[in-house]
Amino acid sequence: MTVSEALQQRKSVRAYLDQPVEPTKITAILDAASHSPSGVNTQPWQVAVISGETKKRLQTKLEDTFRSGDKGKAEYDYYPKEWAEPFTSRRKECGLLMYKTLNIERGDRKRQTNQWAANYRAFDAPVMLLFFMDKRMQAGSFMDYGMFLQSVMLSAVEQGLATCPQASLADYPEIIKQELGYSNDNILLCGMALGYEDKNAVVNSYRTSREDSDSFTQYFK
Repeated sequence: MTVSEALQQRKSVRAYLDQPVEPTKITAILDAASHSPSGVNTQPWQVAVISGETKKRLQTKLEDTFRSGDKGKAEYDYYPKEWAEPFTSRRKECGLLMYKTLNIERGDRKRQTNQWAANYRAFDAPVMLLFFMDKRMQAGSFMDYGMFLQSVMLSAVEQGLATCPQASLADYPEIIKQELGYSNDNILLCGMALGYEDKNAVVNSYRTSREDSDSFTQYFK
């Protein structure tokens, strides 16, 4: 498999087989991703691999909290406070495409809520990855972390596994840190579902669009 093939095969998967992920594959993914670049080799990543009873306990707390009406709050701003084009249209297209695929109507709040709640179960994937970083690190380490996360996802493709990166899993940092024993010296950046794709699930049948490189590139000679 080439890097280009892995990039094109990778997608955000929201339904998984009830099949355990071999620990050796998880180790291989993280070992490969550890070669990601970082400013002055800081390697700011800290990874929690959650499965089994720990995952069941944690996801129950997260989902129950969400369903109680507590929207949570991540430890940093992921999205802009005010949206502008072309980002508004891309965001809208992304959400509508998923709901259309699942036949969820605009006014069907129950199904919309149930679909969002699945985020806090990592879409029932057998493994939930959570990513932490020391609070003393600054904006450059967020860029480093992005490269690390992409490396994790591409390495998962190589291992025959699927992923879904999830900012939503950072919505309740207090619950997660308390449950896993992480101190407040760390920021919870995001999470990721990891497992074997259920290729028969309708939710996995759509793909979001991508802009041609000409639309975002200028060449200077």
